Amino acid sequence: MEQVATNTSSPSGAQIIFYQEQNFKGDYYECSSDCPELNSHLSHCSSVRVKSGAWVLFERPNYLGDQYVITRGEYPNYHHWKGNNDSIRSCHMIPNFSGTFRIRIFDEPDFRGQMLECMQDVNQLLDVWPTGAIHSAQVQDGAWIFYELPDYQGRQYLLERGQYRRFGEWAAMEPTVGSLRRVHDI
Repeated sequence: MEQVATNTSSPSGAQIIFYQEQNFKGDYYECSSDCPELNSHLSHCSSVRVKSGAWVLFERPNYLGDQYVITRGEYPNYHHWKGNNDSIRSCHMIPNFSGTFRIRIFDEPDFRGQMLECMQDVNQLLDVWPTGAIHSAQVQDGAWIFYELPDYQGRQYLLERGQYRRFGEWAAMEPTVGSLRRVHDI
């Protein structure tokens, strides 16, 4: 018998449903706001439905570990959100933006050195940023995802509006970025 738990405190209408088993089976948990500890609701997460909004899933509690940014749609198993396993322990709702996106990236810490301003997705950062390293960034509008590899592959890092003086501030272990993409609630 399936069990449902609910967390419905979001004025934005964002909604995500976590299922313990693949293909949306087993116990599930409905959520409409940030949740720092999903383990108290489900022992693991093997599939996800995003009814609305954009979300970042974390492999560890309290918004730590590998990140996976997902938008409206169905994810019947962790491979569909490019996960490594069924360990999703926390989630963060990404605020809806007006449609304007702008980020500045720098090749040195503290917003020094060469600067590039982007307002569109970049699937091959090396084509426009020869160093391939981003040491600091300023997100002026919207939310962005940095991908470790070109073509939106590899580890993901969410950057919301704000300043990131060093790559560790977006939880990266090194400054290598292969591509970057705007976060849309499609």
